[in-house]
Amino acid sequence: MKQKQIFIAFLRSGLLGFGGGPAGIPLIKKEVVDTFKMLTEDEFYEIMAIGNTLPGPIITKLAGYIGYRVGGVLGLLNAILASILPSILMMLVLFKLLFKFKYVPFVAGMTNGVLPIIGVMMLIVFLDLMKKTKKSLGWLKGGILLVATVVCIFALHIHPGFVVGVTLLLALFLPVKKGERS
Repeated sequence: MKQKQIFIAFLRSGLLGFGGGPAGIPLIKKEVVDTFKMLTEDEFYEIMAIGNTLPGPIITKLAGYIGYRVGGVLGLLNAILASILPSILMMLVLFKLLFKFKYVPFVAGMTNGVLPIIGVMMLIVFLDLMKKTKKSLGWLKGGILLVATVVCIFALHIHPGFVVGVTLLLALFLPVKKGERS
């Protein structure tokens, strides 16, 4: 019964929580404090304070922590699944509709209009990362890493996930000289 209540509480808040994390917090509170009495109000606010100190989306952090606290590891998985399931299903429906109507002039114009905006946003992220790379690695090491990545992905056709994984392993196991860390 406890797992069912966890699932229902986070599914409801996931379905109705439009507007991102802050909009969903009162819905989660209503479900876990008022409806199912899983937590006291003070416990909820303590968990929310802890969740706000950690990186990432607040809704999944609350779901994970509350689910774990109430139902253990199964409760954690249950709560996270219930909180993200509505978004996943809505995205699948939206993608199916976009694919079905991609040749309708309105939809084609809308998707073509979004592409340059996404490109600019990705360029901004790239430039910010290059600034951070310059600070932490310097231009030479950062440039070598950039060229090696481009060659691996585009010339050698190595999957980007594999390139990221190898880079993470190298960063984990290669020694860093004292004073080189940022």
